[in-house]
Amino acid sequence: MESNKKSFTGVVTSDKMDKTIVVSVHNRSLHPLYKKYVTSTKKLKAHDEKNEAHVGDTVRVVECRHLSKDKCWRLTQIIERAK
Repeated sequence: MESNKKSFTGVVTSDKMDKTIVVSVHNRSLHPLYKKYVTSTKKLKAHDEKNEAHVGDTVRVVECRHLSKDKCWRLTQIIERAK
């Protein structure tokens, strides 16, 4: 894995498309004024060549070239299977 590419760890929320998964990445950050933690969620479409990831799995995705209009991430590793 090249170090200059971004990678995220998230949870698969959809696997209904062929060779594509939707990964939700959660980020908690402290609000500068109110000092409260704010949760933001980012949904990424990732390429899953073998259709091996399913809903609830924790996965790692890495950026790659655009494979379709909004799919520019690739599944590299399934960290934990859904129970």
